[in-house]
Amino acid sequence: MNWIQNNIKLKGDKTIWIVVFLLSIVSLLAVYSSTGLLAFKKVSGNTEHFLFKHFIVLCGGGVIMYITASFPYTLYARLARFFYLLAVPLLIFTLFMGTNLNDANRWITLPIIGMTFQTSDFAKIALILFLARQISKSQNTINEWRATVIPLIIIVGIVCALIFPANFSTAALLFFTSLVIMFIGRVSIKHLGAIVGMAVLCVVLFIVFAKIVGYKGRIETWTNRLENYMGHSNSNEAKTAKVEFNDEDYQAQQAKIAIATGGFFGKGPGNSEQRNFLPHPYSDFIFAIIIEEYGLVGGFFILILYLLFFYRALLIVKRTDKAFAAMITIGFAFSMVFQALINMGVASGVFPVTGQTLPLLSMGGSSIIFTSFAFGVILSVSNSIENQEKLEDISAIS
Repeated sequence: MNWIQNNIKLKGDKTIWIVVFLLSIVSLLAVYSSTGLLAFKKVSGNTEHFLFKHFIVLCGGGVIMYITASFPYTLYARLARFFYLLAVPLLIFTLFMGTNLNDANRWITLPIIGMTFQTSDFAKIALILFLARQISKSQNTINEWRATVIPLIIIVGIVCALIFPANFSTAALLFFTSLVIMFIGRVSIKHLGAIVGMAVLCVVLFIVFAKIVGYKGRIETWTNRLENYMGHSNSNEAKTAKVEFNDEDYQAQQAKIAIATGGFFGKGPGNSEQRNFLPHPYSDFIFAIIIEEYGLVGGFFILILYLLFFYRALLIVKRTDKAFAAMITIGFAFSMVFQALINMGVASGVFPVTGQTLPLLSMGGSSIIFTSFAFGVILSVSNSIENQEKLEDISAIS
């Protein structure tokens, strides 16, 4: 870090940069340890293949973070509408013609390079930026239902509705993030309550309509996950303990075994046993592998890093007097930390299986790229505040 500070001028909050650096180091160690079985199946046992691939993605994310932080955050207010108008057709295309993986259309396959791109990651960025922009422009009429609140509901509703059929947890996470942004933007509690009621009603109507027309989609998966979580699964596999490899209950049980056997200090780097049994140990359940190898000490270390990042983001919000800057900072920070807490909760059995990855720790291309962009926007806000405070100090001296 000393070499980085001496040779590279980091923009924005240095503590956030340190958090990102530490998360990246842990990510490399955890991904390398958890991809052994995947490497054996796909690349003839070349265990370094996914490590190098993940390292390149993390480096690319670091470059994006640095570039994003170098521009003034007001630039993203101007780009917000374009991002949103691009995200909506991408989500529509993904919903009807996207690449189907794990019985869900969440990805678009880029034809030239053959990589998959999860459009909800981009839509999350677009919605937070555009919602913050519209709220900041409507501060004088923020409590008017028709003039301001209904347009905000439409902005959030379109994106969440397009994500919802294939990815309920991401849509719910994005919806709650939007509520937090609206709350910071001074939308009244009465209107927020009405928005929550409308959302619940829409979900209920969707499920009832799907039952009537015989549409299954992901509804059966959601039901099974809730039943497994509540301990009411009636499947033959659950009764005979012969569970399929991709069964959500099996995933949860293997994650609990990994955490339970990790103990206080863990088994040591590279000594995980459950990585050979746990589905997706390098993405959805990477936190369980971290605790198995580094124990509760390692798990608390990761938790503290995310909470430290959120604390620094709150300090940035406190220091700015600009509505747009405050809302995008709290929006991106809350989204990432809340997602991290959900992932940790799933791994430890607190929440049902959701499929949410651990931001900046789990292996994944588009997730790391857009998470890095979100970090960069927050750092851009921090950098602008620091520059403004320097100018004020110079003016006070002169």
